[in-house]
Amino acid sequence: MSAIFIKEVKSDNELMEFIRFPMDLYKNNKNFVPSLITDEKQIWNKKENPALQYSEARQFLAYKNEKIAGRIAVIINKKEEAELGIRKVRFGWIDFIDDVEVSKALIETAVNFAKENNISKIEGPMGFTNLDKAGMLVHGFDEIATMIGIYNFEYYPKHLENLGLTKEKEWVEYEIKFPEVLPEKVIKFNELVKEKYKLKVLNFRTKNEIIPYIDPMFRLLDETYKNLSTYTPITEEQIKTYKEKYFPFINKDYIICIADEQNNLISFAITMPSYSRALQKSNGKLFPFGWWYFLQAGKKNDRANFYLIGIHPEYQRRGVTSIIFKEIFDRFRKKGVKHLETNPELEENKAIQLLWQDYNPVNHKRRRTYSMEF
Repeated sequence: MSAIFIKEVKSDNELMEFIRFPMDLYKNNKNFVPSLITDEKQIWNKKENPALQYSEARQFLAYKNEKIAGRIAVIINKKEEAELGIRKVRFGWIDFIDDVEVSKALIETAVNFAKENNISKIEGPMGFTNLDKAGMLVHGFDEIATMIGIYNFEYYPKHLENLGLTKEKEWVEYEIKFPEVLPEKVIKFNELVKEKYKLKVLNFRTKNEIIPYIDPMFRLLDETYKNLSTYTPITEEQIKTYKEKYFPFINKDYIICIADEQNNLISFAITMPSYSRALQKSNGKLFPFGWWYFLQAGKKNDRANFYLIGIHPEYQRRGVTSIIFKEIFDRFRKKGVKHLETNPELEENKAIQLLWQDYNPVNHKRRRTYSMEF
């Protein structure tokens, strides 16, 4: 049995090895979707990632027979500890070959880091904040990943469970096939809700017209999810980062904003064309040809992904979701989109899942975080 060697990432070259490891591990897998290398590098740069201002983070590589066999990152979010009183080590970016000695060494690395900081719990996979990727795939291994979803081999959760980690949180994801025609009752209900609450859909002629609504969207996001047990408010620095990171991918026709009589934003939904195939073809690089694949995916695509939704608490359970879905249906039909995949939703977040109930949603993926206390 070969010894497993764990090494902390210190140099730029080691960081690139850390980033590229899953691309090598999954190179023959048709469902794995790589992240953009530039985005991954920015995550570990204090100037680019505001979460590093209030978090401690380290990355580690596992070696077997002098070859990289796994990776893991460990994070302490001090803002989470200060505001919610939650003391834990988050672990993420965890990938490993099908070797229990490798996965064991990685988890032991997270446990040791926690003990060094007088913390008695680890949980993952998760990122720095609520808006980062989270959850290990436990169902849906034969489905292509999305741009914001983690993909992993079927043996990953088995390894963690065998090492004594247990389920902490679970997310569900749905796929919806659009009907040819919306039911008449949906159309009528949509008009009734708009009339009753004097609501209107905002139409953007250019992408720049969306900019004044971006900050209100994030504030609405805070209002929507503030009662979830693990939610921490989004900082101004995070808003700035997400603007810079995702705005280039935004298509104005995929943004739905609903305002009240005084033009106050009361709900929004962000969808995007599926960029999964584009990311696979680009292999994590925008240049020299990756941008072309993204451009084509934005122009012609029969699949779309649902990314974010915000609904002011005063308008939740008042039928506003019917307006959103009717608008999505109309826009997607014009673009030839036939399938919509939702973002991961906490299984207890029934209010958001009600959005899909009338459209025969298929729960095609599940993912969970695992934890251990010691």
